[in-house]
Amino acid sequence: MTEVRFGVTLPLPGIPLREHRRIVTGLVDAGYSDVWTAEGGGADAFTPLAAAAAWDPRLRLASAIVPVHTRGPAVLAQTATTLADLTAGGLVLGIGSSVPAHVTDLNGIPFDEPFRRTRDTLRFLTRALRGEVVSGAFDTFTVRGFALPEPPAETPKVILGALRPGMLRLGFTEGDGAVTNLLSAEDLATVRATVGPQPAGKELVVKVFVSPTADADAARRGSRPFLAWILNQTPYHAFHAWLGNGDLLAASHERWRAGDQHGAAAALPDDVIDRLFIHGTPQQCRDQIAAFVQPGVTAVQLYVRLEPSFVRGTTQAGAGGGLTWRSEEFTERALDLLRALRPRSAQGAPSGQGAPSGQGARSAQGAR
Repeated sequence: MTEVRFGVTLPLPGIPLREHRRIVTGLVDAGYSDVWTAEGGGADAFTPLAAAAAWDPRLRLASAIVPVHTRGPAVLAQTATTLADLTAGGLVLGIGSSVPAHVTDLNGIPFDEPFRRTRDTLRFLTRALRGEVVSGAFDTFTVRGFALPEPPAETPKVILGALRPGMLRLGFTEGDGAVTNLLSAEDLATVRATVGPQPAGKELVVKVFVSPTADADAARRGSRPFLAWILNQTPYHAFHAWLGNGDLLAASHERWRAGDQHGAAAALPDDVIDRLFIHGTPQQCRDQIAAFVQPGVTAVQLYVRLEPSFVRGTTQAGAGGGLTWRSEEFTERALDLLRALRPRSAQGAPSGQGAPSGQGARSAQGAR
């Protein structure tokens, strides 16, 4: 049996990064070994990791994911090398294609050939982070004479953000594994069946969205707009069609295509929201999180959305009408919550035992 790692996505939504120091330094004692970041319309992926490394270098640093279009391959290698030098816990560089809304709409960069660009970036990083001189034409870019002056003492793992067979297989055949997200524990079985038995040292990471509140209506209201947006992005639309959830999302897709974003959100069935953004008391959430600890899964990262009432309880009005933080009180409450969310036993069976029957045994056909 292999111990599954648990991590927290930083920064916690709605909480300033500067208020995370005491939380980060308490994570190891709360049962967490990793800190994860993402990169979309909020914080960048690397600054929170650098801060976390300074606050507690025992933690493993990990991104999930950094879009491959928005940074050049050399910049990614340089950044990974610098971060790896800051931590004793290791670095996992998660890269991926992201979505056109982040790449093109926010950055003005064409979302061209996402699969090949991801593959080429992975191949470049694999060589560059080992200290090789990389020079030559890839399908989507050309590099001339790149070499790291001082390669990392411990080579970072490079994993792919992967939703469907093509990217999943690429992550495990040429990279160090894959991270998947926005799926239910039942859907995870389909992903595992596609991956198959994993060689030693490969990572299968799952990102779980959590809203720890017993108020189901409030949890759904808080997560519905985000889920409507992301499930109607082309990669996630295709992902859930492949998983067999297309009929459940058809009404939302229809309204989204008509330009009715509010209608698209309203059309999402409660059952879909409940499975993709789990909620309940901390103990109920913990039981649901434990369902993602499946054979082959090496790490679970939690995206924890704090309820407004949680935040209001640890802030007070400041000068000029702003909010000031009662940092010690907030830290204590946040760490108590994270401690309660982490499953008590987090051991997954070896991946070679095969996929379970049922949904995971479906034929994994479909586009990448």
